[in-house]
Amino acid sequence: MASSVASAVAKSSIATTASLAAGPTSTSRATPQGGILEGVNPSHYDSKNPITLFIIQAGIIIIFCRLLHFPLSKLRQPRVIAEVIGGILLGPSVMGRIPGFTNAIFPAASMPTLSLVANLGLVLFLFLVGLEVDLRFLVSNWKVALSVGAAGMALPFGLGCAIAYGLYHQFNDEPGTKPIDFGVYMLFIGVAMAITAFPVLCRILTELKLLGTPVGVIVLSAGVGNDVVGWILLALCVALVNASTGLTALWVLLTCVAWTLFLVYAIRPAFMWMLRRTGSLQNGPTQTVVAVTLLMVLTSAFFTGIIGVHPIFGAFIVGLMCPHDGGFAIKLTEKLEDLVGVLFLPLYFALSGLSTNIGLLNDGITWAYVVGVVTVAFLAKFIGGSVAARCCKLVWRESFTIGALMSCKGLVELIVLNIGLGAKILSTRTFTIFVVMALITTFATTPLTAALYPPWYQKKLESWKRGEIDWDGTRLVSDNEHSKDNVSMEKLQSTQITRLLVNLRLDSLPSLLTLITLLNLNSHSDAKPKVHPLKTSTISEESVHTSMPNSATKRRKILEVHGVRMLELTERTSSVMKVSEADEYAVQDPVVNIFRTFGQLNNVAVSGGVAVIPEGSYADTLTGKASDLFSDMVLIPWSETGSVNDGQNSLLESTENRFTSSPHNQFIANALAKASCNTAIFVNRGFGGPSREVEKTLKRTVSGLSMRSGRDVTITTPITDRSHHIFFPYLGGSDDRVAIRFVLQLAQNPNVTATILYISTAGAIDPTDSESATSPPSRTRTTESLPLASSTTISTSEPHLALDRDRDAAFFGSLRDSLPSALYSRVVFETLETTTPASDLLSRAQAEVGTSPRNAGDLIVVGKGRSVLNERELASLVGGSNAVVVPERRKCLGDVAELMLAMGVKASVLVVKAAGKGLDG
Repeated sequence: MASSVASAVAKSSIATTASLAAGPTSTSRATPQGGILEGVNPSHYDSKNPITLFIIQAGIIIIFCRLLHFPLSKLRQPRVIAEVIGGILLGPSVMGRIPGFTNAIFPAASMPTLSLVANLGLVLFLFLVGLEVDLRFLVSNWKVALSVGAAGMALPFGLGCAIAYGLYHQFNDEPGTKPIDFGVYMLFIGVAMAITAFPVLCRILTELKLLGTPVGVIVLSAGVGNDVVGWILLALCVALVNASTGLTALWVLLTCVAWTLFLVYAIRPAFMWMLRRTGSLQNGPTQTVVAVTLLMVLTSAFFTGIIGVHPIFGAFIVGLMCPHDGGFAIKLTEKLEDLVGVLFLPLYFALSGLSTNIGLLNDGITWAYVVGVVTVAFLAKFIGGSVAARCCKLVWRESFTIGALMSCKGLVELIVLNIGLGAKILSTRTFTIFVVMALITTFATTPLTAALYPPWYQKKLESWKRGEIDWDGTRLVSDNEHSKDNVSMEKLQSTQITRLLVNLRLDSLPSLLTLITLLNLNSHSDAKPKVHPLKTSTISEESVHTSMPNSATKRRKILEVHGVRMLELTERTSSVMKVSEADEYAVQDPVVNIFRTFGQLNNVAVSGGVAVIPEGSYADTLTGKASDLFSDMVLIPWSETGSVNDGQNSLLESTENRFTSSPHNQFIANALAKASCNTAIFVNRGFGGPSREVEKTLKRTVSGLSMRSGRDVTITTPITDRSHHIFFPYLGGSDDRVAIRFVLQLAQNPNVTATILYISTAGAIDPTDSESATSPPSRTRTTESLPLASSTTISTSEPHLALDRDRDAAFFGSLRDSLPSALYSRVVFETLETTTPASDLLSRAQAEVGTSPRNAGDLIVVGKGRSVLNERELASLVGGSNAVVVPERRKCLGDVAELMLAMGVKASVLVVKAAGKGLDG
């Protein structure tokens, strides 16, 4: 016995010695640290280092979903469709059939890690959903929300319970499920049928521009209530599944209610105190506030998870609890939404697709249930919502639109289904049936709504409700309206701009406000009038001031200016929230507030708003606003940086691409092409404030680094000379006829002088006749003082040109001869007959403007449509200097404006395009 023990010990010591001698050649060596350089397979799952495979999985999912979303976005489909379809294609239905694909990319051992990250993202996403739900909207529209929301849930819930009977007995014994009572199963199927995807619904309403319509208000109100009630019912269902007895389920629900009351009445007041103390309500959440909020989300999710309710409910409650005052919810959403939307959510919905196996839909009875579930889910929602909307006195087509919108399932439905799959309520086959239903109903919502409620029908319905037309579209005229039409006709005959629509931009605000001040005739009634430089020798400013009639005794039309600031609508949740809270957001918008303050200080009737819309709809929005407000003119500033989007970041952009930015040039071109009234494009070059075209240069230091000294402070001194000089070359045509009236309205401001130059290239106008414009106009003067164009100088093959020139000459002469005495000292009419219009026009413009560098800025006004510039002459002018013609800018603004901008004339440029009543001359 002793000898055998000694022998064993000896063998053990020999083995130990051998292993020590083997050193690094032993099989127990450390994991190679060289990675792929030592032949390690990066797709091999290592539980100690799962990040490598996770990055591969996340990269494939994100890229795949983004590629799928590109074609689907053309069909105006939400991103969740692409994410679920991407997951289905990556799962066992398609790519999972490739041998070795699933084991290499999505091995079973790696799924817990992927699921953990995805569920963390789900918790954060449900918090964002809670932030998006504004309970104030539900309270203010509770009657509509109660009727449409209740009917939109009751009928689907009832029919869902009915079809649950067949599903329960057909698929309840499949692998992956656990035995549950039919009552719990029925409750879950009813909730899955009744719920509406509120986040996707908001995006669809925003995309179709329906949020401000009665349909949008009703759907949004009902959607908020539907969402909250749906989550409560789902929490009840999960509690019943996880509880061993009914008494336990009751305790779970009571604990959940107690936790909600604790958050609302104990935590929320303290949270609000902290927000006010840190200024987060007014200025946005600080980093500390974001950290505290996330801790609240995770704590609440942890608590609801450990009591037997899913963690997402805790996150959702915290989201509902956060205030919307001061735009806090929007600003907090902006901090989190990109990470959640770009990384976490695709992973979660791709997991849904990976759990979906279309191959299980392999027999007739299964496909019969697919058709039945889709039919019940759509028709129940459609009928319930439509009937309830009709009871709220909406027309049938509006009601059908509401029913179609309420049938949208979207990502909320998928979350519900995943909870059911995880709780083993649903088998993989039943889960697949409901995923197909969610995809079909979500996919059909946008095209069906667009077909039922197109823009032309919305306009017709709005006019019908106002009593302007009958149902067949025939305009109704009553005695009252006839008198209004007479007033409207009198207004059409007036040439004064009394209603102006302005596109507000942060970078162009100083110049815009200066131009509006000049148009307002009531803000400078006591100002000392200026005198045109050509008339200073014969007229003094004192004599003009004493001879002017008392403006206070005159009845002047009030200038009404409506400003609209357009912000880009993106796929971000915060962008959609800005649309749904547009009125409150407009109250807080700094640009709109500055505009309102300007109106109060300068006696201008102003109104302002914010439009959050897709970038491609900017021009359509301005056209629609102009029509709704019966605007006389739309004023659009050219961006200082070439950026279409307006925001704080635009102030930091360079001005190098100001005139070459394709999106901005396209926006200007669309705005002019679709204009429903006269439109003016304003290119600021130091009008009423400094221009950004000349940027501050960096100082080169000895170290070789470009640095700005903090001591180099530039002080903007007040403008002592508030005068402006306007130069307008009149070439004829409807654009120029509108532009000359605009110039004369600006010239009514005592700080403005103007030179109006009629350029004739036909030799038809006596150049000496322009001298008569410098003499005081006579009340008996007629248009005969300006000889009409001679038809002998015009080819008989172009009689229409002769008629146009006759009309232009007569119009110019009539305005010159009827010039009010109050404008005589500040406005000069001249005529220039030339065979080289480009060079003469340029030299005259350079002589007229930019001669008083200390004034408040000069302006060149031109019409867009007509050009008498010779292409060869224009090329020689530009070629003889360092000027560069920008084809995109020339296409947008016309030849004359391009000549002024390319040659660097020292003045701002305003281009006028006639439309609507302006075409009548």
